[in-house]
Amino acid sequence: MHLLFITVAVIRGVSNPESYREQATAVFSDGTDSPERQIRNGLKIGTDYLDVSIGFLTQIRGETQEIVYSTGSHPLLQPGKQCPLEDAYCQRTVETEGTLSVQAATASDIIPDQAVEMFDLETYVGAKITVNGDLYGTICFADTEARSDPFTETEELFVELLAERIGITLGQQAHEAELARENERLQAEKRRFEGIATASADIIFRIDEEMEFTYVSPAVERLLGYEPEALLGEPFLTVLADDSTETALDLYQRVLSGDAADAVELDLESADGTVRTFEINARPFGEPTGDDTGIQGTARDVTERKERDRELTIKNRAMDEAEVGIIIADGTRENNPITYVNEEFCTLTGYERDAVLGANCRFLQGEATDPETVTRLREAIAAGEPVSVDIVNYRASGRAFWNAVSVTPVETEAGEVTQYIGFQQDITDRKRRQQLLDVMNRVLRHNLRNELTIILGANEAGDQPAVVRAAAERLLSLADRARDVYSHTQRDREPKRISPETLFGDLSEAFGNDHPDATLELTIDTDRDMVAGEELRDAVSELVENALVHDPASDTAVEVSARDDGDEVVLTVTDDGPGIDAMEKAVVEAGQESPLKHGSGLGLWFVNWVVTRYGGSFQVAARDGPDVTGTVATVRIPAVGPEQDVDAAARRLTILAG
Repeated sequence: MHLLFITVAVIRGVSNPESYREQATAVFSDGTDSPERQIRNGLKIGTDYLDVSIGFLTQIRGETQEIVYSTGSHPLLQPGKQCPLEDAYCQRTVETEGTLSVQAATASDIIPDQAVEMFDLETYVGAKITVNGDLYGTICFADTEARSDPFTETEELFVELLAERIGITLGQQAHEAELARENERLQAEKRRFEGIATASADIIFRIDEEMEFTYVSPAVERLLGYEPEALLGEPFLTVLADDSTETALDLYQRVLSGDAADAVELDLESADGTVRTFEINARPFGEPTGDDTGIQGTARDVTERKERDRELTIKNRAMDEAEVGIIIADGTRENNPITYVNEEFCTLTGYERDAVLGANCRFLQGEATDPETVTRLREAIAAGEPVSVDIVNYRASGRAFWNAVSVTPVETEAGEVTQYIGFQQDITDRKRRQQLLDVMNRVLRHNLRNELTIILGANEAGDQPAVVRAAAERLLSLADRARDVYSHTQRDREPKRISPETLFGDLSEAFGNDHPDATLELTIDTDRDMVAGEELRDAVSELVENALVHDPASDTAVEVSARDDGDEVVLTVTDDGPGIDAMEKAVVEAGQESPLKHGSGLGLWFVNWVVTRYGGSFQVAARDGPDVTGTVATVRIPAVGPEQDVDAAARRLTILAG
């Protein structure tokens, strides 16, 4: 570097050859100056040496150039000024190996015209700056006046090597900043550790390779009666009970060799001789061949917990971890208040444990609960007899589910009932499948009987092939429909995010061509999505198709809308057709099919199945208003916001009743 500046000074014919060398050396070797001051002084030396009025250093981020340091009064070349890289002289500089220089920019084709028009610099010489191998920016020297002679090779070399020296300075600056940040992080980590150690209820310790304590947290005084300072330099065997010594030594060697210790129980002896059980977690620290090695970890007093665990082992294993809901009710008190519920019961019903304890299980009953089943339960409990029933109960969310309930009395040797143990299991899925199969069987039998009656009547009346053919086609269509519905119900339940926009787009594509005279109006008044399976698309399509196909008029108007309502999105399908058959409506709302109420089709049943499968509800009603015909089908489905997790918004399936 010294050789460079000697050469520069001599070639330029400076009266004092040592001047530039001494100035440049001072700029980048003076440890008292900041990197910023060094760079500014370097720019000043460069403008003096190159006999130009402007010097500047840029930083390039992506496609933008920003001035970081500058000399001269050019208004666009002041610190903080930015411009697109494509409009700057520096675009060509970073593309050039070595130095880029021009003596008259307007007469040169090297610099882009838009750059010359913007900055109006005739003289320019610049080189790119790299920091640790990555492009940082450029160092440039310029003037608004053209030079009579090109920059010499020595002058260009001066700029290139100055760029290299600034890059080194910037790299050192970045390195020092990183070291400062790392040091601050380490100091903060140290302060955090000290705070945690002081506040921790557990003992935090370090033991060196001589098996002596090098650190013990203040908790040791509260738990074992030793002052922390008194244990420093003492072997850890000092605090061990005799029966734990062998285990502790083996544990120490294993951890020191690199193994981790998790939840290892050791008996420790306090200063007054009391023995208590501690749970040890430990890890090695340092390098095996280094000077500072040993193990570090925590010791948690688990004496009381061990006692409780011994008392609760049977109940924890048999009841707390059971995969069925379990409750225990007091059989000696009026109203049989609940005294225990397991986790599965809370998961099953959605109620917190504190909300359940002290109550009677009647709080699970609701509108759809069968009174006769309730009576059977009550009478068996009053008689102290075991009983099992399938009953409709309600979760905390208000959603109904089928509950298989078994209640068993617990008696003393004298025959007195002291407790009732109840087992509860969600059988909604099984009941739903059973109901759907019953409906399909009834619909198929009913329609088969009707169509066969038509065929027989046609046969007795004479040869009417058209009537027979139509009846047969209706039967085949119904059979295909039943097969499709059954196929849908066998799919796995997979809640996912479905947007109204995508759903409505599918509807437009599906029905736009098949019903050219019909009007399909789609309205979305929500920014949330719905949580359901892919079957929801088929269910909503079924409602739209039902409105279009069953209206004898070709110009049916169907309105489909989606709007917010609490934690649900409400989908409505409204038509101006003849309206839904009263029998069909009653069957859907009741959630079941009776011998006297045979639905003519399975479409609405399929909709109900899908919606309730994902915790929603479905209702069908006639449009309200004088001289108005048509039907309004309403689907309520769980909603999920843009930032909300789908699993958190998803609901369990509910019963089929509307």
